[in-house]
Amino acid sequence: MSIQEEKKSESFTENAVAVSNDDDDFRLLTAEARQAGERALVRKLDCRLMITAVVIFILNYIDRVAITTARLQGLEQDLGLTTVQYETILAILYATYCPIQIPSNMILGYISRPSIYIGACVVGWGLTSALTGVTTNFSGIMACRVCIGIPEAAFYPGVMYLLSRWYTRKELAARSAWFYCGSLISNAFGSLIAAGILARMQGVLGLAAWRWLFYIEGAITMSFGFLTMWLLPDFPHNTRWLNAAERRLSQVRLAEDAGEADKDSDDVLLRITFVNLAYRSERHSIYDGFWLAIKDPKTIIFMFMTCMQLLGLSFTNFFPTLTATLGFNTTITLLMAAPPWIFTSVCCVLSAWHADRSGERFFHIAGWWWVVIIGYIISLCTMATGGRYFSLFLMTTGYCGFALTLTWVSNAIPRPPAKRAAAIGLVNGFGNLGNLIGSYVWSASWGPQYHQSMIIALCSLVLSSALGFLMRWILIKENKNMDMEEKRLMEGPGRKRIEEAARLEGITFEEAVKRKKGFRYLY
Repeated sequence: MSIQEEKKSESFTENAVAVSNDDDDFRLLTAEARQAGERALVRKLDCRLMITAVVIFILNYIDRVAITTARLQGLEQDLGLTTVQYETILAILYATYCPIQIPSNMILGYISRPSIYIGACVVGWGLTSALTGVTTNFSGIMACRVCIGIPEAAFYPGVMYLLSRWYTRKELAARSAWFYCGSLISNAFGSLIAAGILARMQGVLGLAAWRWLFYIEGAITMSFGFLTMWLLPDFPHNTRWLNAAERRLSQVRLAEDAGEADKDSDDVLLRITFVNLAYRSERHSIYDGFWLAIKDPKTIIFMFMTCMQLLGLSFTNFFPTLTATLGFNTTITLLMAAPPWIFTSVCCVLSAWHADRSGERFFHIAGWWWVVIIGYIISLCTMATGGRYFSLFLMTTGYCGFALTLTWVSNAIPRPPAKRAAAIGLVNGFGNLGNLIGSYVWSASWGPQYHQSMIIALCSLVLSSALGFLMRWILIKENKNMDMEEKRLMEGPGRKRIEEAARLEGITFEEAVKRKKGFRYLY
C-alpha cells in the first residue's frame, strides 16, 4: 500500500471514529432510550448533587446558628458581651453575607468548576467557625462573624443556581425543597447535637463547652468541604462523572424545557438530530446579566418581597431563646426546639411536591406565611406553655414558603442564565437584609412575651403577601401576552428563525412552531 493510500485509510478511520463518538453522544436521545436514560440521569443527580447539597446546608446552618445555642451556655458572660453587643454580632454576619452574594453568583456562571468553588467556600466557613472558639472578647468574635459571611454568601444562591442548571421547571421545586430541608433539619438536629456537646464537654481540657461546640462543628464542616469538591457536579457540558451521552441529554432537557439554550455563548447554533431541536443564543457577559436583572421589575419586587418575608421569619436566630421562655432548663429547651423543625421539614417536602405537580407557586409560598401569622396571633394572646409551644410549630412552617422563593425567581426570570444567576444573587442578598433588621427586632428587653417583635414580624408578612400577589398578577399578564404573540407568530419577526430550525431538522414550519410553544411563567 502506498503512503498516500495509507494516509487516506488513516483519515477514513479517524472520521469513522469521530462519527461513532458523535453517535455515542446522541444514543440517549433516541425514542427508545430517552425515557430510561432521563430517569437514570435524574437519579444520579439526586444521589450526588442533592444529597451533597442537603448535607452541606445542614452543616451551614449548624455553624451559623451555633452562636445562638452557645448563648445558653455562657458565651455572653465569658466574652463580657452586653445585650446590644450580642445583637450586633448576630447582625454583622449579614454585612458581608448580603452584598457578596450578588458578585459571587454572577461569577459562578462563568467559572468552569463550581464544584471546586463551592467546596472551597465550605472549607472557608468551617475554618472560620472553628476559630470562633478561640475568641476572648467582643472584637475577636466580631471579626469571625464578619469573615464567616464571605464564604457562606456563595453557598445558598450558588447551589440554587446550580440546581436550575440541571433540573427542569417541573423538577425544580421539589429539589429546592429537599435542599432547603437541610436548613430545617439543622435547626432540629443542630439543637440536639449542641445539647449533647454542651452537656458533656464542659471543662474538658479546661475549655468551656461552647468553645468545643465551635471546634467540633467547624472541623466536621472543613472535612466535608474537601469531599464536596469531588461530589458536586459542574455544568451539564463539563461534569467529569457523567459520560458524553449523559452530558448531551442534560443539555437537551433544559433546552426543551425553556424552548431555547441554557447558555450564554455567542452565535451558537446547536443541531440535535434525535430531538429535533435547534436554537441560537446571544452572548451575555457577567455585567450584562446584572443589568438585565436589575432593570427587570420582577427582580425588584422579588427583592423586597424576600426582605419582608425574612424579616417576618427572623425569629429563627432566636429560636432557642423563644423556646427557653417555656420555662425549662437548657438541655430540655434544646430538645424541645427540635420537633417544630422536623414537622416543618415534612410539610416543606409535601408542599414542594404538590407545587411541582400543580405548577402553582404563589399560594404554595404565601399560604405558609398566613400560617405563621396565625402562630403569631396565638402567641400574642397567651403565655400558656401549651399554646406557646403550638405556636412555635406554626411559626416554623413559614420556611416552607421561603424554600420555594428562589425556585419562583428561577421560573420567573429563566433566561439568559447570566441574568438568572444575577437575579438569584440580588433577591437572596437583598432579602437577607430582613435577617439583619430582625437581629434587632427580637430584643431581650421585649421578652419573654416578645409582643412588639411579633407585631413587627406579622406586619412584614402581610406586606410580603401583597408583593407576592402583585408578582402573580404580573406573570399572569405576561402569559396572556405570550398567548397573543404566538397567534401573531406566523407573521412576526421570529418566523425566519423558526423556518431555519425547521429546515435544519427536516420538519414543517407548523411543527417547528408547535415545538417552540410551551414555555409559560409559573405563578
